[in-house]
Amino acid sequence: MKNALSLSLLTLALAGCAGGPSPSPEKVAGLNDDARKTAGGLIQTLGGELKAAMTSGGPAGAIGVCKEKAPQIAAEAAQRTGMKIKRVSPNNRNPKGVPDAWETQALAELEKRLAAGEKPETLDLHAVVPSGEGKEFRYAKALVTQPLCLNCHGDPGKMAPDVKAKLAAEYPNDKAVGYSAGMIRGILSIRKPL
Repeated sequence: MKNALSLSLLTLALAGCAGGPSPSPEKVAGLNDDARKTAGGLIQTLGGELKAAMTSGGPAGAIGVCKEKAPQIAAEAAQRTGMKIKRVSPNNRNPKGVPDAWETQALAELEKRLAAGEKPETLDLHAVVPSGEGKEFRYAKALVTQPLCLNCHGDPGKMAPDVKAKLAAEYPNDKAVGYSAGMIRGILSIRKPL
């Protein structure tokens, strides 16, 4: 937590040098609360959709949830909140899920905190950073691999043949495999212009 606070404070300090007024600490805290609630709701909704799809169609049937439903759920949340929301990972499945520089730095910080023993459910961070339009609020929530996720994100040698076939058809350049339970496989990235 101390490292995340240091990263956030450093980013806030650097953002203050970028011109334009800095948002008040209260405003930043409010944005962070909103982002946490939004991220938590998205993760819970997506988890419910995945469990339902697994029950009705098995792991291969759940692949469509991540490909089609997850972006819809994020788009609905973005429309409600005015935030930009996406899932990113250096080992991305979706070609649009490549992290930018801030997301890469945030992911590295969250991985350090996990390695230091922090509980997975607390792994998030936020910052105010310069953007082309002035300043922007950024938030990252770690996507920690759950046992259920291993059906499609685990060891390819242990995946069911129908899952492997569907992943190959849907994501020919897939890099989002080889995880074990408890690993961070990416982040939920939220941003909002200030």
